[in-house]
Amino acid sequence: MNKALRNPLIYLLFVLPALILFLAFFIYPIFTAINNSFTSWNGISKNVTYIGFDNFTSAFKDPAFWKSVKNNAYFILFSCFIQVPLIVFFSLLIANVKKLKGLYKTAVFMPSIMSTAVIGILWGFIYNPDFGLANEILGVFGISPIYWLSDRSWAMLSILITNAWQWTGFYIVMVLAAIISIPKELEEAAAIDGATGIQRAFKITIPLVMPIISVVIMLSIAGAMKAADIVLVMTKGGPAGSTDVMATYMIRYAITSFRHGFGNSIAVLIFVFTIIITVLYQVLIAKRAERVEY
Repeated sequence: MNKALRNPLIYLLFVLPALILFLAFFIYPIFTAINNSFTSWNGISKNVTYIGFDNFTSAFKDPAFWKSVKNNAYFILFSCFIQVPLIVFFSLLIANVKKLKGLYKTAVFMPSIMSTAVIGILWGFIYNPDFGLANEILGVFGISPIYWLSDRSWAMLSILITNAWQWTGFYIVMVLAAIISIPKELEEAAAIDGATGIQRAFKITIPLVMPIISVVIMLSIAGAMKAADIVLVMTKGGPAGSTDVMATYMIRYAITSFRHGFGNSIAVLIFVFTIIITVLYQVLIAKRAERVEY
């Protein structure tokens, strides 16, 4: 056995199955999408015409595309500045609960394992202008009913709230696990020194879980860039394209119109934008935050 383990080919044999799957279902599709993005192929015929950067030029000249980019930006901003603080807040609350902690963790995690279609339909009933819970609550305060999903002013916000409700619990469990792993002696020492609960949270707990919070932000950015299913279920990009994100724009203007080359160019742009944003976050914010903490 020792002789076999000294042979590098043995390790290659163990890695090879996963490597083959990675190349077949990740690397190959990426290069295929990049190649197809320079064509006017309809996705069916064998005739492929290379048109250079025309697909990218068409996208950049289309106001609807930039509207979808702006909506993706809304997803990112909502996730980073509203969802993440709520995640940290509820994680701190649950971590300090003495009884039924398991029940609370299960309750917040449940939406994450539900189908997006189910969540979209459920919140569709909540947003219903005639009998929805949201308007019933507003009616108690004398506020007129709001057409949440058919009004351009409210449709995007409604989707953002629904998407946050679905995934907040998943991230809470991640942050909660990091908080629980902090040695209790640190907080006990701070409490003996007279630190309040808020001071312990901001001076001890949050700084120690910043690496996990950074991961949560990264995952939120990646999820925001590929958001599509919740939009398709709730509004299909409407009203009048006001809730289109880049993925639904690709489906609306490329896939269903047999513009396979154009669709691949949008997919490539989503990939490139995601890489740029995550790299900028790592370089400008995440690394600097870690240096400050340590």
